[in-house]
Amino acid sequence: MKATPGIDLIIINATVATASDVVPNQDIAISGGKIVLLGQNLPALFPSAATLDAEGAYVTPGGVDSHVHLQQDNSPTGDTWESGTRSAIAGGTTTVLAFASQKRTDESLFPVVEEYHRRATGQAYCDYGFHLILTNPTPNILDGELPVLVSSGISSVKLYMTYQPMRLGDGEILDVMESTRRLGMTTMVHAENHEMIQWMTEKLEARRRTEPYGHALARPNIAEDEATYRVISLSELADVPILIVHMSSKLAAAHVRAAQTRLLPVHAETCPHYLFFTSERLKGENFEGAKCVCSPALREDPMDLEAMWAGLANSTFTTVSSDHAPSKFDHPLGKKKGTSSFTQIPNGLPGLETRLPTMFCGGVLTGRISIQKFVELTSSNPAKLYGLGSTKGIIQPGFDADLTIWYPTPEQAASHGTSVMKPFQLSNDMLHHDIDYTPFEGMEFTNWPRYTILRGQTVWNRDAGGIVGSKGDGAFLKRGPSSLSKPRNVFVNEFNPYSS
Repeated sequence: MKATPGIDLIIINATVATASDVVPNQDIAISGGKIVLLGQNLPALFPSAATLDAEGAYVTPGGVDSHVHLQQDNSPTGDTWESGTRSAIAGGTTTVLAFASQKRTDESLFPVVEEYHRRATGQAYCDYGFHLILTNPTPNILDGELPVLVSSGISSVKLYMTYQPMRLGDGEILDVMESTRRLGMTTMVHAENHEMIQWMTEKLEARRRTEPYGHALARPNIAEDEATYRVISLSELADVPILIVHMSSKLAAAHVRAAQTRLLPVHAETCPHYLFFTSERLKGENFEGAKCVCSPALREDPMDLEAMWAGLANSTFTTVSSDHAPSKFDHPLGKKKGTSSFTQIPNGLPGLETRLPTMFCGGVLTGRISIQKFVELTSSNPAKLYGLGSTKGIIQPGFDADLTIWYPTPEQAASHGTSVMKPFQLSNDMLHHDIDYTPFEGMEFTNWPRYTILRGQTVWNRDAGGIVGSKGDGAFLKRGPSSLSKPRNVFVNEFNPYSS
């Protein structure tokens, strides 16, 4: 169909959902990859423009998955940039933020970032950016290299309080925080107490409790609780906003809530697997429990799951990510590497493609969270937190035309004379990653992204064969500072550690 000059596509009959509003019966006009106009009866203004009928269904901003591990050296059987981003668009995600990971022996970040660019360039189906994992924060890196990388569009770092090859001590964390505060970078932290975990692991191995379930026993809630309280204290001391990643514990979430009540700029993230699964998933025959080994571990008490849902509804949590960090199951370098001991099982689960559908079906359609909260957690807040708030995460003129179009709900179908999606039970062969299992196998889905649109181009059409985009459609995103929070210039006593 010939398009009107200047207008490439009009989405018609959309129920537009943002983090603040739900507006039915809207049309969305797109030009040059940007949203240019919202309103009603737009085809009457542009009669030759191509149209796509949403049939009254929700249209949400394209998903922003801000915690994804792709093609890292420590995951030889995991997803590549090609397979991972392919699965992203099939699940309604149009932007991923993945990790360029420094090894302890790396004296410079520049080769690390250059290599990660090499792996990603021309391979991505969706837009992408990089976080930096810092494991050797030397003065040269903090004072000399980070400013250069910030100017190149990398505005976030991740720190580990556990894992021997990666963890930093409290003093090192404070040094990094001083630099990220000065540079306006977002500071992400994996909060678990390493010494507690190491002590428990040694006791378990001594008693030959080396099965996959031993992983959950070795990483009890208290290890997450203590480290969460500690890193909040460090951030208060340094006056630095933080994001605590992949939280799973009720008490740890309560520490975050208490900090927020005191107006500290503390953000938190959780993941679908901490909303749907308990540690029972680590049990079972034929080593199946290894499929659900991740850190923090899945929790044994269903009340922890309920606390995660409550934290979404009451805004304790700022984002929901997938923490997509998969390894193949049936592979000697994958999960089965740990048949002799849980300590050798690669950590992490696949979840990039299922993140939005699980949250939409398990959250929005069940009434656990509103559609506005869904958009806030999965798109708008991640965009704002990680320096993309001026281009991504909202359906508004001037923003990128990144859209996820769902199937009509029963109510929407009835009012528009359309039909709902036929429910199905998920199997791994339906997904588009390069992993041989999904923890969501057998889960029933009553909705799924029908179309995914990346900067105005349809890249996923579920009714017409699925993937219609191409490898290389995705572009590297230069990011700026967070627009969600900043230092308060409030210190724990009269001494300002940054005054000259």
